[in-house]
Amino acid sequence: MEHVRDVSELPKAHLHLHFTGSMRPATLLELADKYGVRLPEALIEALVSGEPPRLRATDERGWFRFQRLYDAARSCLREPEDIRRLVREAAEEDIRDGSRWLEIQVDPTSYAPRLGGLIPALEIILDAVDSAVRETGLGMRVLVAANRMKHPLDARTLARLAVRYRDRGVVGFGLSNDERRGMARDFDRAFAIARDGGLLSAPHGGELTGPSSVRDCLDDLHADRVGHGVRAAEDPRLLKRLADRGVTCEVCPASNVALGVYEKPEDVPLRKLFDAGVPMALGADDPLLFGSRLAAQYEIARRDHGFRDAELAELARQSLRASAAPEDEKARLLAGVDAWLAGPGA
Repeated sequence: MEHVRDVSELPKAHLHLHFTGSMRPATLLELADKYGVRLPEALIEALVSGEPPRLRATDERGWFRFQRLYDAARSCLREPEDIRRLVREAAEEDIRDGSRWLEIQVDPTSYAPRLGGLIPALEIILDAVDSAVRETGLGMRVLVAANRMKHPLDARTLARLAVRYRDRGVVGFGLSNDERRGMARDFDRAFAIARDGGLLSAPHGGELTGPSSVRDCLDDLHADRVGHGVRAAEDPRLLKRLADRGVTCEVCPASNVALGVYEKPEDVPLRKLFDAGVPMALGADDPLLFGSRLAAQYEIARRDHGFRDAELAELARQSLRASAAPEDEKARLLAGVDAWLAGPGA
């Protein structure tokens, strides 16, 4: 019988974690009380129960409800100390789950009004990341993400800003929010600016819409990684293309179920992607709303998809290889994966 090792001790990279969505539920409740923010009942119920709110974001009304909950949570981040607390606690949670490298995703324009403007907001976030790295020892960087619901010119501004802060910890450029709005090609210039500046390209695609949105990420935005990308499983030729190019899909199983992309954890096509040779980096997406963090995604792969420890180790390796960690750091962490696999199991 195969040994079963603790996935929370498996060294791994976390490449799909949104900023506000990384918050601890208790922290949000404290901040809401501090600032007198009345949170939606559905959000309070989710925070108290640990169960994700009932959402079906595959229709636009469901996605609007999800965004409303997210915006309510974000409205409780008002001071630099709130940002520092969020980042430090996100790092602590990741370390507890075995993450050794975290790339947290943020659109600084969302926080700019309360933090003194766009540049001060990004600097406060980057300073918080620097502090968390020193305090926790976690390797941590930032991926700046544009909002596809806004004008492409806004994305270009963000891309230039992201490149400007490349030496301060920004490693990639993304594109988030409802992929049914805003064509990928509308943002091609912003991504060209980011790529020319040495940043990774990591747009969302293949979550709320099908394989075509993944192809758009490849063709129009030259994606190095695709946020989610699970709907690529519906197109064998696209799977082969992803595998041949080594484009990593940042797959978030619990999120996919919570948002109604798939009915049950076992419906998420982890095995299909893995067997097709598509690199994956499992992520928690927004644990504040979806109720589970990074290690739980590996447990889903084990419990619902039959991944053995050697395959879980390979998933961890794929996440590390797809990260922006320095090569010597990758080598050290990959050796840690080998040590986990060579060690005793339960």
